[in-house]
Amino acid sequence: MQSRGYAGNEKVYTADFKRETSANQLLESSIMGSGMKNAPVIAITHVPSPRMKECVRTFVGDSAIDMDLARRQHAGYCAVLEECGAEIVRLDANVDLPDAVFVEDAAIALNEMIIVGAMGVESRKAETAAVVTALRNYHEVKRINPPATLEGGDVLRAGRTLLVGKSSRTNEAGISQLRELVEPLGYRVRAVPVHGCLHLKTGCCALPDGALLVNRKWIDCEAIGGFELIDVPGEEPWAANVALIRSSVIVPANHVRTAEKIARRGFEVHGVDISEFQKAEGGVTCLSILVEQVAQ
Repeated sequence: MQSRGYAGNEKVYTADFKRETSANQLLESSIMGSGMKNAPVIAITHVPSPRMKECVRTFVGDSAIDMDLARRQHAGYCAVLEECGAEIVRLDANVDLPDAVFVEDAAIALNEMIIVGAMGVESRKAETAAVVTALRNYHEVKRINPPATLEGGDVLRAGRTLLVGKSSRTNEAGISQLRELVEPLGYRVRAVPVHGCLHLKTGCCALPDGALLVNRKWIDCEAIGGFELIDVPGEEPWAANVALIRSSVIVPANHVRTAEKIARRGFEVHGVDISEFQKAEGGVTCLSILVEQVAQ
């Protein structure tokens, strides 16, 4: 295993060997897998709110957040997305809302449409409008209608399958409405019970070859039968949350063993320091909505 440092807080892990994986398998299983290998990827982000210390925290303690460090880390995160080939869109319309930086929860981006979620807590509902305004530039927009709830952190795309967490933030009605929207497009929706963490993607994310990185203590693995499962190391329980841009994998810098495990599968792994966002129960997927611009 080798690693090389970059400016800022990024580290790239590369394996000493490459596992053979077909291009078709990578493209179909990747979260960015439209079949358009070089399609532009837009990353919708939001600057951290100075009120982030007031954010909703459910499964973590109320640790102090260093906002100056958080801003630097967010800039470093965006730099990593750019290094992986994404074009960054930085929003600031919700700067007075504590959870605004965790933009992923507002919507789900598919190649065919944008699906606007319905936040599972009242304090976050005001975030959605500004995010939708930005997303309208890229795809048709559909909505999940209350009292159904559905947050983007609970929706994991693995090829043409959407694994959807049944969690404290996403209910049965939200999953049902999502199914009605996407099944006519050829997607299959599978509900996955979540326990012990906030969203499905806290405990389960896909790698570019279609395998799932999981923390078995936090999700019902019987609901994801048929996928290859890769366990996170016991000392890195939060490490299942990773972000993909094509075949690059972005992981928190403090999940070193997980980064090395992924690199041994032949993928380039980018480590980024997000310690202040982890204190707010956030991961690397939480900080962006990745939209692939596919020619119509």
